[in-house]
Amino acid sequence: MAAKLRKGDTVVVLSGKDKGKQGTIASVDPKAGKAVVDGVNMAIRHTRQSQTSQGGRLPKAMPIALSNLAIVDKNGKASRVGFRMEGDKKVRFAKTTGDVIDA
Repeated sequence: MAAKLRKGDTVVVLSGKDKGKQGTIASVDPKAGKAVVDGVNMAIRHTRQSQTSQGGRLPKAMPIALSNLAIVDKNGKASRVGFRMEGDKKVRFAKTTGDVIDA
C-alpha cells in the first residue's frame, strides 16, 4: 500500500492522551503501522551516565499508531490523504482542500 503519511509531514493527533497536538513525523515504521512524531507521546527514559552523555531522566518520543494521525492541510485542519495522477506522476492530496501535498 502507498504511504499516506511520510517523514517530514506535519500531522495532528486524533485520539489518545495527546489529542489535538501537532508535530512533524521523525520516522515511520510501515510494517508495525507506527510513526514517531516530535513532541508527541513523550515518555521518560532513565539512562546511565557515560563519558559521552550526562544521563538521568531524558524525555523520548515514543511511536504512535498511524491510524491516530491525520495530516494538516493549509487551513490548519486535519485531513485525510488521497492519491491522484497528475500527468504521469502519482501525487498525494488533502481531501479537505484538494491541494497537492508533495510537489
